[in-house]
Amino acid sequence: MDSSPVNWEALDALIIDFAKSENLIEDSSPPSSPSLSSSPSLSSSSYHSRLIIRQIRRSLEAGDVDAAIDLFRAHAPFVLEDHRLLFRLQKQKFIELLREGTTEDRGPAIDYLRTFLAPCALNAYPEAYEEFKHVLLAFIYDKDDQTSPVANEWAEKRRYEIAGLMSSVLRAHLHAYNPIFSMTLRYLISIHKGFCFRQGILSPISDLTERLLLEERDPPAIPQESLYEAQPFDEVDIQALAHAVELTRQGAIDSLRFAKGDLFQAFQNEICRMRLDAAMLDELVREYCIYRGIVESGVQTLSEPLKGNPLESGCYSTQDSSLDVDYSSAKWSNSETSATTDMSSMRGTDVELRSHVACERSKRKRWRGRHDELDHISDIHFNRCSKQEVSTAMQVASATISKAQQGVENINGEEKYEIVLGMKELASRGMAAEVLEEINALDPNFFAQNPVLLFQLKQVEFLKLVGLGDHSGALKVACSHLGPLAASDPNLLKPLKETLLSLLRPNEDALVTGLPLHALATSLQVAFGKRLGIEEPQLVRIMKATLYTHTEWFKLQMCKDRFESLLRIDSLKENSTPVLTSLASSKSNTESCNLGSSQVTISSTTRLSDDGGSPNQASSRDVICDENAILKVMEFLALPRADAIHLLAQYNGNAETVIQQIFA
Repeated sequence: MDSSPVNWEALDALIIDFAKSENLIEDSSPPSSPSLSSSPSLSSSSYHSRLIIRQIRRSLEAGDVDAAIDLFRAHAPFVLEDHRLLFRLQKQKFIELLREGTTEDRGPAIDYLRTFLAPCALNAYPEAYEEFKHVLLAFIYDKDDQTSPVANEWAEKRRYEIAGLMSSVLRAHLHAYNPIFSMTLRYLISIHKGFCFRQGILSPISDLTERLLLEERDPPAIPQESLYEAQPFDEVDIQALAHAVELTRQGAIDSLRFAKGDLFQAFQNEICRMRLDAAMLDELVREYCIYRGIVESGVQTLSEPLKGNPLESGCYSTQDSSLDVDYSSAKWSNSETSATTDMSSMRGTDVELRSHVACERSKRKRWRGRHDELDHISDIHFNRCSKQEVSTAMQVASATISKAQQGVENINGEEKYEIVLGMKELASRGMAAEVLEEINALDPNFFAQNPVLLFQLKQVEFLKLVGLGDHSGALKVACSHLGPLAASDPNLLKPLKETLLSLLRPNEDALVTGLPLHALATSLQVAFGKRLGIEEPQLVRIMKATLYTHTEWFKLQMCKDRFESLLRIDSLKENSTPVLTSLASSKSNTESCNLGSSQVTISSTTRLSDDGGSPNQASSRDVICDENAILKVMEFLALPRADAIHLLAQYNGNAETVIQQIFA
């Protein structure tokens, strides 16, 4: 299966927002995601609400209904005012009292039954009294009897069901949704699994996704009784929601009722019902953050030079300690732009690199991990599983280091990791000459094996000189380096021409703004990191594979994803390859259409090839399918969009004919 390129900068932003939102890193600045909050106080409130929900879930899963009710009373009294929810809680409390007692001592359970459960059953909902009479059978049948009519009431999975139900209700009422990245990951993995199953192909990331996205979901929240007579919803919204999160049509309608017709709120409610392994997700995020230099690795390396003040070590920029670094605002100085920098000694190179590694390290945050901070709310404490150690890129390095070069050979694994981040920092500042000098000192053959990176770095040198008005110096770089590289690779001729055009508009600000330094720095980090035995984070593997299947899935659907902007999927797919070279052979998206009553879809009865490649366009005819016809077939036959389009293509786009043929 192919994979899609990932916009690392967009992914960085989502990961940082996730880490801040979940309080995984020590950082005082608020998350930037507008879906979470626009102010620190709202963000703190959302985080606090998620902690409350987590504590209530654990209380119910442990069978401690009283502790959960205390938390409801303190933080979400509306739950106890809803007799439907209260009855479920009290019924579970009755079972827990029976579970704790003996067959001879049923007094507490009987008292609770008379005082609380029986009166509530009369007013909860129409079926509640029948459920009340049914649960009385638990007096007779033992909890270990798997064949009894109340085996489900005794089962511990019932604890998890009611915990999930309460979590769904609280999330929606408190607007305590998971961070955007967490929802995006759920959605992309869900689509990835469905796509692989439908196409009959093996997932290259199944070892990760099967453990990360759990099979079970929280039960859906219950719509208020007053909403059962709500106005009918647009069929476009019903089908979009149903197929996005794998609901039945009636399930989608109920979800929209609960959200009072708000499609995007209903989608968030449903996507948050999917459950991720939080411990594994935190590991993956930490590994990514260490790889990208967002957080400290926990290992002090290059020790002596890094202990001092970064400014004293030659680090010239410590303006902002936040994680949101704007590389596009960097300015060039004469000392940074010499195209003819003399090769310094290995010792001088080492000092220069250490200086910028120190600068890069000064921006990192400390990883604090996931901690419950509800001691002031409840005295209940739960033992968390011991945290597994992240398999960081540093640990991989020692086992896979190439021994080809003496300069590389003399550096240990931890130093290699820091050096790669130092190179990334230099490249992000546009210090192309320094990057070339230091990489050549460490591995003289690297750029011979990566000529495109060499071309891109020389482009940066060229444009900086043009910005300074040094046209002769810029042309010297073009003649000595850019021209020969383009001569050996025809794909570089077009970007070379575009680069030379900058001679006509030597505007420094425009050039600096246009330089995709962050993308170049990432490309360099990945390539040089692999050269040193440092592999990409596992999370990047997941994103590449799932973004690819997301694109292919909506090619099959022949429509645009209604939720990709909400989840920032569109920004993750934005081409982050340096635009100066335009070398990325990114797959062009099929013409997508907005969902609406006037929409038409052109079906060429396309299908993906078995290897997951581009759709086969060899088709005998094109059929125009009206959106209303597609929705009608989807609704009446309960079919996925792609199947509905395929059937309509066989019957000239006539929905009535399709339905008649199916039921004939």
